Amino acid sequence: MVIAELSEATWRKSTRSGSDTNCVEVAAVAHVVGVRDSKDRSGPVLAFDRRSWAAFVADPPARSGV
Repeated sequence: MVIAELSEATWRKSTRSGSDTNCVEVAAVAHVVGVRDSKDRSGPVLAFDRRSWAAFVADPPARSGV
């Protein structure tokens, strides 16, 4: 079900990426946020529930050593 939802989603990347294709793209649907490689749009997608995604983007300094 998640893959079907994301296949219809509008994918976007950061405006700071310009025309570069070495980026990740993000799409949000009802309960899921998908992340994929802009170089391989038909490739695998990481899917996160919205709560996990919000925690991920809310605290980048916590991951600075990664």
